[in-house]
Amino acid sequence: MTYPHTKTNVHKNQLLKCPTGIQGLDEVTGGGLPQGRPTLVCGTAGCGKTLLGMEFLIRGATQYSEPGVFMAFEETAEELTQNVASLGWDLEQLIAEEKLAIDYVHLEPQEIEETGEYNLDGLFIRLASAIASVNAKRVVLDTIEVLFAGLSNASIVRSELRRLFRWLKAKGVTAIITGERGDNTLTRHGLEEYVSDCVIRLEQRVQEEISTRRLQIVKYRGSAHGSNEYPFLIDENGISVLPITSVGLDHEVCTERISTGIERLDTMLGGKGYFRGSSVLITGTAGTGKSTLAAHFAQATCCSGERCLYLAFEEAPQQILRNTQSVGLNLKPLMEQGLLQFQATRPTAYTLEMHLAQIQRWLNDFKPSVVIIDPMSNLHMGGNLTQAKAFLFRLIDLLKSQQITVLFTNLTSGGSPFEHTDVGVSSLMDTWLEVRTLEANGERNRVLFVLKSRGMNHSNQVREFRMTNQGIELIDVYLGEGNVLTGAARTIQEAKEKAASLRSQQELERKRRELERKKAIAQSQITALQAQLEAEEEELEQMSQQEQLQQSFLLQDRIAIAQLRKADANGLPQTQQEEP
Repeated sequence: MTYPHTKTNVHKNQLLKCPTGIQGLDEVTGGGLPQGRPTLVCGTAGCGKTLLGMEFLIRGATQYSEPGVFMAFEETAEELTQNVASLGWDLEQLIAEEKLAIDYVHLEPQEIEETGEYNLDGLFIRLASAIASVNAKRVVLDTIEVLFAGLSNASIVRSELRRLFRWLKAKGVTAIITGERGDNTLTRHGLEEYVSDCVIRLEQRVQEEISTRRLQIVKYRGSAHGSNEYPFLIDENGISVLPITSVGLDHEVCTERISTGIERLDTMLGGKGYFRGSSVLITGTAGTGKSTLAAHFAQATCCSGERCLYLAFEEAPQQILRNTQSVGLNLKPLMEQGLLQFQATRPTAYTLEMHLAQIQRWLNDFKPSVVIIDPMSNLHMGGNLTQAKAFLFRLIDLLKSQQITVLFTNLTSGGSPFEHTDVGVSSLMDTWLEVRTLEANGERNRVLFVLKSRGMNHSNQVREFRMTNQGIELIDVYLGEGNVLTGAARTIQEAKEKAASLRSQQELERKRRELERKKAIAQSQITALQAQLEAEEEELEQMSQQEQLQQSFLLQDRIAIAQLRKADANGLPQTQQEEP
């Protein structure tokens, strides 16, 4: 996450602000500290007061061309230089360039004796000289209790404190005054918070052996500001304030879809996969294949030429590479090409605030389009459940603001309710996949559900989830007779149905052959009858012809006999009489 390091444009009569340059603090304060006015930074020892003041001066000198003066009452210039060198800050160079002046004022409370009237005129002269030496616009006094440590007259302390704050205002410098926290007050004297225009409280807490630092803007005259407690951390880059409101809910959304790496799962998600810039949650008990689903998504992202940041909180990168090879995924070449980056660490290695700040740096350096967090279920080990939920709120908002797709895996404890996460952030997820195991017939089989996927038509059917040497396969479960069968039971049932279908086909073929035989027999019978009829017709025709021939012969014989007898015309056969 990046923060603007420019002065805020203000309207007429609006309070001018001085940007601190400290990551997140300008956002919480609405642009920075009140310009030309004193700010009180109070807290217990070790909470970061001195560092905040020093970073305020360094950022001012290097980023805003505003020189500063650091007046120390407890640490020498050499000690301060050594203390901040680990953060990459070279105070000696800034001093040589007249961008910074450090003045150590040694006061020993045991050597102070109350005689006569006490005032800070000497301090004012010394401070004015330091301001003039570098033309300072910023001043830090660290810490104010030392000035009055040997005094018991409360009225003098109050009077001089007021004088000090008025003098700083008159000089027009933006000042930070650090103070130790009192028993029941923000400071030991209980007055600084009233005369300061802005009061920032720092606190370090230890809960369940986890240390966290908190920042709160207690007071800010003339300006709106965040009033919540905000976690902050100190690392090699200085102070980073991590407000939960650092990213609003007005981020852009994208309609582009990206593949899950599993074709059948893409089909279940409307045929195209996840929305770019969305949040995806995969839940399931141990051994259900959550990390394998995540690895497929990582491979698909890198194969499309985009970068994937894989944050592993339980397994080393080498172990992940070995395990994914068993399902046909070779992620090592993607690492060598710079497309896939693993970052493995235990949740307990840092506080959640430190994890979030580190993730921000990885995002800025690696610039991935996909982030995988595997798993998120043990993040509460770096804090409590409330802190883990706040961490995820900030992280999801951060990633969505940059259109980065994030995939979380979450371990569901055995025996716990399904569709549940211990951290309680399922409502923040755009797509929720759940992998379950079904125990039946002496075996355990995996099934996958799409519980929700906002903004798309998705399948409401369960799929059997198998991990093979060629990757993940999603298979239709057996649905019939009110039962859902997977694994061997599905295979057996499918075999039974196949056998029944085969028997039915064989019976149908047998009946078809029998019918063909009957048709052939009938046809042969018809042919025989037709032949018989034809033979009888032929015989009848022959008999008819023979009869006609016989009649013809008889007639001719009669005629011949009649002619021999010299019969008259009346005695001749009819046929003979008709002849001319």
